[in-house]
Amino acid sequence: MPDLSERLLKLKEMFNSKFGSTPKFYVRAPGRVNIIGEHIDYCGYSVIPMAVEQDMLIAVEPVKTHTLQLANTDPLYPDFSTTANNICIDKTKPLWHNYFLCGFKGIQEHFGLSKLPGMNCLVDGNIPPSSGLSSSSALVCCAGLVTLTVLGLRLSKVELAEICAKSERYIGTEGGGMDQSISFLAEEGTAKLIEFSPLRATNVKLPSGAVFVIANSCVEMNKAATSHFNVRVMECRLAAKVLAKHKGLQWDNVLRLEEVQSKLGISLEEMLLVTEDALHPEPYSREEICRCLGISLEKLRTQILTPNTQDELTFKLYQRAKHVYSEAARVLQFKQVCEDAPDNAVQLLGELMNQSHRSCRDMYECSCPELDQLVDICRKFGAKGSRLTGAGWGGCTVSLVPADMLSSFLASVHEAYYQGNTSRLAQEKHSLFATKPGGGALVFREV
Repeated sequence: MPDLSERLLKLKEMFNSKFGSTPKFYVRAPGRVNIIGEHIDYCGYSVIPMAVEQDMLIAVEPVKTHTLQLANTDPLYPDFSTTANNICIDKTKPLWHNYFLCGFKGIQEHFGLSKLPGMNCLVDGNIPPSSGLSSSSALVCCAGLVTLTVLGLRLSKVELAEICAKSERYIGTEGGGMDQSISFLAEEGTAKLIEFSPLRATNVKLPSGAVFVIANSCVEMNKAATSHFNVRVMECRLAAKVLAKHKGLQWDNVLRLEEVQSKLGISLEEMLLVTEDALHPEPYSREEICRCLGISLEKLRTQILTPNTQDELTFKLYQRAKHVYSEAARVLQFKQVCEDAPDNAVQLLGELMNQSHRSCRDMYECSCPELDQLVDICRKFGAKGSRLTGAGWGGCTVSLVPADMLSSFLASVHEAYYQGNTSRLAQEKHSLFATKPGGGALVFREV
């Protein structure tokens, strides 16, 4: 991978060729790998991600017109131009420029601005798209920081992360905020425990003697292009409401599974027992959910279900709640092992990652055959733990590998998963690599 200074110089040349001028500044925002804590940020629970070295870079020149001109170094992504004062984001098509517009609009709305200056932007990214390493959120964060810098305004990293998490929902996905938080709050050399409400980040010192390896299944999954993700968000929301009603709580305003636990004041282990008691493994029809909550089908459709989940006929509440509460407990156990640093830390952390994958596969049903195969291969060739990372249904695995086994591990996984498959082999250069925790989003004034 070319180093950052090389990429910035090349970006400067391409910008000049494209726009006939020189960028005034550059913004970088990293992708991330979620080590543990899958699909629980939007339920209110903590997660442990780290920034990866792959990132989004944008070269920027503010202009006097009110036109926003976006170009991409990758010819697969066509140029886009719009007025800066009337941003419309089409939820029906997750086109690349819409993610930039999310970040731009988020800053615009936060400050209540109507007239915004125009800008020329050239985007360059080396995060594999639809791989579960958060290329889309990195672009939203980059765009938010670009817009803030052009306006000459200031916000804290936490405020930026919260604005970008909220504004990415303009694209139609109901994410929880982990991706944007780590993109801004990451620090080189450490993973982070990201907690929500209020948003805060704590260092998690990973064990020495082991490395994290990313392996891409080469199955693409775009969260905004499929209903899988939003259906899971809604199943968790419905489970929270049914559990709250079952325990005699005011359920109307409950949106997240964490709220039920905090209102009851009990442990995650006790919440798992409540789930066993209150929910059944068979899928719930809309009519049964209405009976549980004592509401009409019309109220369910118009006041609880989102437009992209209104056509769903059944919802799995038990499985989703079981995954969320057990995964939230695994995050806390993972952090504790890192703090205690016992001699068998790598073994213990690996087992937590393995449990996480089983839960994602069996209870949350967000894996796919290729991810399961890749996880099995990684474990077979020496990973102490391996799991899907990101939304799932494709994308990447993350594996914890003893450092002294890294070379043989990479060679064996290459041979077993990529070697015999032409399309996988073509992507392998960006698909199998060891990574270490990188730093967060930055503005560069000079190259």
